[in-house]
Amino acid sequence: MTEKHIDFKVNYKNLNIFEEFNTKEMNYPIVLSSPHSGKNFPPEFLANSALSENDLRSSEDSFVDEIVRNASDAGIPLIAMNIPRTFVDVNRDKIEIDETMYFDSKKPQDLIGSRRCRVGLGVIHRIVSQNRPIYDGLISYKEAMERIKYVYEPYHKRLKQLIDKCHKKFGYCLLVDCHSMPSKICNIMNEAKPVEFCVCTLFDESCPPAMSEFFGKELAAKDYRVEFNRPYAGAFITFNYCQPRKNIFTLQLEINRSIYMDENVYKKNDNFQKVSQHICDSIIALGKFLLDLKK
Repeated sequence: MTEKHIDFKVNYKNLNIFEEFNTKEMNYPIVLSSPHSGKNFPPEFLANSALSENDLRSSEDSFVDEIVRNASDAGIPLIAMNIPRTFVDVNRDKIEIDETMYFDSKKPQDLIGSRRCRVGLGVIHRIVSQNRPIYDGLISYKEAMERIKYVYEPYHKRLKQLIDKCHKKFGYCLLVDCHSMPSKICNIMNEAKPVEFCVCTLFDESCPPAMSEFFGKELAAKDYRVEFNRPYAGAFITFNYCQPRKNIFTLQLEINRSIYMDENVYKKNDNFQKVSQHICDSIIALGKFLLDLKK
């Protein structure tokens, strides 16, 4: 990265940070989140990025919020991020800062940081897929902190409110954090049928196996290949909101993008509605299963 300084300010008053759906009606002890489906780029960010909008979208979980909307309409609250993860990633800890990205950082720039920071995927991303730099210089640390204050923190504040509301009503809550995964990740295992769904539970630490196994069986019954904690086991949201002793559980769902979209042009394919319905049916079945557990 060059020593060029890229200094810009974002008008946060013009940003609609997230959307929420059916947050007043809770029929099941589940909360849905879609933290990486946002595609509304702040114009100031686009103007100062070294990449095109299409390049920046390569990190996006396209249409995931739409995929689970029917489940939400059945009485499951959904919060979906509008702002892309390449601007600020709400599925990272806000302390995952790569100090080497900033021209005005007041902290030592030789900090090791987290593994994600080292590869450029901290809370403020340095790269997109294929290791392509988002910026052609150093950005402002102060501006990065504003992203956390005005985008990251409001999302997490609202997500926590929804979890607490669900827990208060039912005495327990399962957060299903919804994501998609590139098909090339699903194919690298060199097996006959690529992974189509990954159910991530931090290796059974974030929720009881009965919950994740029920959900996995629901998807598998629809002729999908389902894996548990492979190739992913969960990320920050799955870890951060999991409190088993308080009956607050988490589960991360990863969907192979190729089964519902054309990854090269960011468009839905002919199977989109079918896949969406299968996923929503499985989520609602999981909700009914959780209600039965309480009886």
